[in-house]
Amino acid sequence: MFSSHGPSVRELAVQGLSSVERGYDLLAPKFDHTPFRTPDRMLDAVEETLAQWEGTFGAGLDVCCGTGAGIGMLRRLCRDRVTGVDLSAGMLAEAARVHADDDRVDFVRADARALPSALADSYDLAVSFGAFGHFLPAERPALFSGVHAALREGGVFAFPIGAPIPPGSPVWWAVAGFDAAMRVRNAVWRPPFVMYYRTFPLSGVRADLRTAGFTVETVPLEHFGRRADGAPRWRLVLARRS
Repeated sequence: MFSSHGPSVRELAVQGLSSVERGYDLLAPKFDHTPFRTPDRMLDAVEETLAQWEGTFGAGLDVCCGTGAGIGMLRRLCRDRVTGVDLSAGMLAEAARVHADDDRVDFVRADARALPSALADSYDLAVSFGAFGHFLPAERPALFSGVHAALREGGVFAFPIGAPIPPGSPVWWAVAGFDAAMRVRNAVWRPPFVMYYRTFPLSGVRADLRTAGFTVETVPLEHFGRRADGAPRWRLVLARRS
């Protein structure tokens, strides 16, 4: 799962016993050599689908940008500036290092649940990849309201979401076991490290997006095929600020 340049088991254990912010600060220099980085295949699928359905955009915002895996995609889709926002200073430092020569890219350290007012009404496209497990369901309204405020009227918040995992399947048991272990860890250890795989169902997400003021549609990401029942394995959520 990890390349020879990735973190050791000990480093992962230290990260897992830290807060979310501190954990990612520690992991940042080696993050891109772990399976936690959003795969290029996903980034390419989202970029291609956005270009097909929406065309190009003005300014772009990457919410919880990490080391900046999605920044290149935003640069190609957006004509104007691109901003990455993340809570971890370590992750932002890695992203800034990679994009140091690009004067169209800037980075802001902020909690996605309380985006700075300076970002309001500034962007035409917002994206996020692989970060939603760090937010409890009760925190989604603040997250979505902040992104809504950052977008201009008609702006789009886009992110991929996977199909429900069939109950009883090996993957279902794996993620259920991980979530259970994290709940036990957070019950007995401080600071908490919030990371869950089953707290972001499309039905609840759609309802919270609508409450925040978005109109919501989904587009199949056909790059990843369909399940036996015909449902797409992945969808792209397109939430538009109305």
